[in-house]
Amino acid sequence: MQQDILINWSPQETRVAVVEHGAVQELHVERTLERGLVGNVYLGKVSRVLPGMQSAFIDIGLERAAFLHVADVWQRQPDGEPPAFARKNEPQVPIEKQVFEGQALMVQVIKDPIGTKGARLSTQISIAGRLLVFLPQDDHVGVSQKIPPAERDALRGRLQALVGDKSTGGGGGFILRTNGEDSTDEELAEDIAYLRKTWARIKEASLKLPAGSLLHQDLDLLQRVLRDLVGDHTQTIRLDSMEQFHRLRAFGQEFMPAAAGKLQHYKGERPIFDLYSIDEEVAKALGRRVDLKSGGYLIVDQTEALTTIDVNTGGYVGARNFDDTIFKTNLEAAQAIARQLRLRNLGGIIIVDFIDMVRDDHQQAVLAEFKKQLARDRVKTMSSGTFSQLGLVEMTRKRTRESLAHMLCEPCEVCQGKGSVKTARSVCYDILREILREARQFNPREFRVVASARVVELFLDEESQHLAGLSDFIKKPISLQAESAMGQEQYDIVLL
Repeated sequence: MQQDILINWSPQETRVAVVEHGAVQELHVERTLERGLVGNVYLGKVSRVLPGMQSAFIDIGLERAAFLHVADVWQRQPDGEPPAFARKNEPQVPIEKQVFEGQALMVQVIKDPIGTKGARLSTQISIAGRLLVFLPQDDHVGVSQKIPPAERDALRGRLQALVGDKSTGGGGGFILRTNGEDSTDEELAEDIAYLRKTWARIKEASLKLPAGSLLHQDLDLLQRVLRDLVGDHTQTIRLDSMEQFHRLRAFGQEFMPAAAGKLQHYKGERPIFDLYSIDEEVAKALGRRVDLKSGGYLIVDQTEALTTIDVNTGGYVGARNFDDTIFKTNLEAAQAIARQLRLRNLGGIIIVDFIDMVRDDHQQAVLAEFKKQLARDRVKTMSSGTFSQLGLVEMTRKRTRESLAHMLCEPCEVCQGKGSVKTARSVCYDILREILREARQFNPREFRVVASARVVELFLDEESQHLAGLSDFIKKPISLQAESAMGQEQYDIVLL
């Protein structure tokens, strides 16, 4: 699998596209004024404790209070075990016995504010390095689950020796990341020293700064490209800003020399995102319909609670019989859906409605292909692995940041995000009812209807008889005024 990473930088926005075999697989956007908060460490202040929800609201200096659930309150584990609240048999200590209003608390953001929800917090601090994740409150030394089991024990032993214990001035919990599998002892020791130095700086700041202060900020998107996105299969990282190229290369040479060696400054005349028509892909990723090469298509509907993806055959009639047509469409859809989840950064509950298949072998082949494609996702996904009684596949994808649509778009002012508006005739009848209601309560000289041009045109044409009949009934004149700034559903009735 060959991978190229393209970075389009401007003072207001950084955009990163991950391209595999000429197709965009992931798109990451970070705006200078709207930088994500995940990984940031704050000194928060408990503003409210809610025993009924086993949660607390924490003021970390943002517009909305952040949210801390009891499951995310760190507790020291016996024998240095990794924190595993869900796996422990003993009941959790209630949140009202762990935190109190007015308490200063060091917290870390684990989910950005999404929609109307505030940021989600944890009191377990974790600091990501190039090769390791540091858990300063724990003593557990672990290895990424993605590393083959046969190699884990040896790696854990090496890491434990480098970490040391409290008696030798060491200690702290560390988890070896996947990209640290082939690293030398020297590289691991450097990462350990860097992470401990960062933690010492955070602790020092927590003693000096007031509640609501930012103690530590995660790396920006450019730096996270080297830390999180680059792998063995990455061929090049092309960046179109000379200034940022030098900054990123200096950062990479210090912390991630292997990744820094893949950096290139893009000097082409064409904008870098034009190389693979990435802006066109972004435009498609914001639409509901995704066309498949075979002629079938997907319909993607995103709501606050879940995302639904519907597969349709469309104009595809290429196979020998109808069963094969459905099977081929579903196979292609399985690949396209996994890509769309990454490209759109969709998270939460996702329901996929594949076209119904009669044959069991077809069903199993589609599920196997879907599972294989989801395995390529760097974000954690969980799939039911079977078709439900209604023929649906249910899955979840971890949500940490806003989806692409939420980041680049906002609800339509006219329809308020519903996707449809009342017809002009429906609005006319609403207005007639409202005038009748107000005529029973008030006694003005005249009623004036201020509405959109389409509604006023309908009143002057097809609905003129109904308007005149109402005017005769209430014995008051009704005048009309078109307002171009009004949406079709908006209107005002002015009493003169």
